[in-house]
Amino acid sequence: LRHQPVIIRPAEERDLPAILEIANQAIAETTADWDTSPQTLDQRAEWLRGRNAAGFPVLVADDSGEVLGYASYGTFRDREGYALTVEHSVYVSPAAQGRGVGGLLMAELIEHARGAGIHVMVGGLGGDNEGSLRFYERLGFTALPPLREVGHKFGRPLDLVFVQLTVGADETS
Repeated sequence: LRHQPVIIRPAEERDLPAILEIANQAIAETTADWDTSPQTLDQRAEWLRGRNAAGFPVLVADDSGEVLGYASYGTFRDREGYALTVEHSVYVSPAAQGRGVGGLLMAELIEHARGAGIHVMVGGLGGDNEGSLRFYERLGFTALPPLREVGHKFGRPLDLVFVQLTVGADETS
């Protein structure tokens, strides 16, 4: 019996419990997500509906029906001048980390952004998250100088590092 490769596909309602589990693990145990309270299935469903309604992608990594991770992007800042910039996130279940799942999700997300005419993708991460910083460096993102102690979680201050990637040509130049 041959194992099917991981596929990247649009998220569906049936994926929400797995997405919620991955998100809540990140909230409870990591500084990858700076929320401090677990989310509910209703909150995640509203998030998915909102992303879909706005035309933003929500992708999942599917391994024979098991969701290993998800990625999405949305509005960076709510001003017209930022319309060609999006902020993204990617989360992979702990059991699937180190298997290339995040890279597969990001490759598809970047291609979606290019196809949508996006110019720049940004992401925010904890300055102490060396693994994520290396991950983004491998993908060609540039890490910007940290915003010092702008976050707080687990009883300590957190630095915020933005990473950015130019994904498309500027249509106005």
